[in-house]
Amino acid sequence: MLLKDEREALVEHSRRLRPDGLVVGTSGNLSVRAGDLVAVTPSGLDYDDLTPDLVCVCDMDGNVVDGELAPTSEMPMHLAVYRSTDHRAVVHTHSTAATVVSTLVDELPSVHYLVAMFGGPIRVAPYATFGTQRLADNTLAALADRAGCILGNHGTLTVGPGLPKAYTLNIYLEWLCEVWLRADAAGRPRILPAEEIELVRRKVATYGQTARAGAAS
Repeated sequence: MLLKDEREALVEHSRRLRPDGLVVGTSGNLSVRAGDLVAVTPSGLDYDDLTPDLVCVCDMDGNVVDGELAPTSEMPMHLAVYRSTDHRAVVHTHSTAATVVSTLVDELPSVHYLVAMFGGPIRVAPYATFGTQRLADNTLAALADRAGCILGNHGTLTVGPGLPKAYTLNIYLEWLCEVWLRADAAGRPRILPAEEIELVRRKVATYGQTARAGAAS
């Protein structure tokens, strides 16, 4: 089986999507790149029924090279990320809070310093019909120098060097959207300045990666 490990990882994370509140029904899609191949969830299949052999493997032109099912309709969006960046995983969801935010603003206000995990303020890509190259282009622009973005009147997209990181960022993005929605509903939330977000961005870039002083190497 081509990309056996990647396909198994996609099944594992796909089955978490609904319990984690990131999708409804069969919405959303995940992919992992390995070399010039992309393992990606198929279109319209219930996540409970997904098995590694049903995960699609495509080339960088979107042609299926292994698997019997058609890949997600959002393949243009996934391929746009892989063709233009070094990211190795894409997580696209329709989580509730982020989708609500996508109808309200052009950028998620920086109500919490964890927006720095994404490289800075999280942009909202202009709406375009799902599965189109226009949506892929809009997403790529919103994703510039970021690890995630919100898709206008649609959902979210997060990326990373691997599936665990991209998936975790999607959970954080939903939490940030929920925080802003609650704060905005309660009053006028305080927004952190850009210089503070940049300071935190530099701090989190090495968070948890440095040995304490005097520790053995």
